Amino acid sequence: MNGAEVLDIGRDAIWLAIQLAAPILLVGLVVGILVGMLQTVTQIQEQTLVFVPKVVAGFISLLIFLPLMGMLMSDFMRHIANRIAAL
Repeated sequence: MNGAEVLDIGRDAIWLAIQLAAPILLVGLVVGILVGMLQTVTQIQEQTLVFVPKVVAGFISLLIFLPLMGMLMSDFMRHIANRIAAL
């Protein structure tokens, strides 16, 4: 295995990490913005008010996106196993 193959696997791993984290982070971002706008409109400045909805939304999005995440990780592992077998 040469350096180019190692860099290729590393790039694929970083891209996989981005794909796995993006849905949950985007849901947390949207919920945070919505709760922030609600706080602005109602003038409630409680710092802990943002935390609970973001955690609940994160868990719900994890339940929704878990099959997609499993498929992505499974495909990546198959790709790595095929490269190992090809050595």
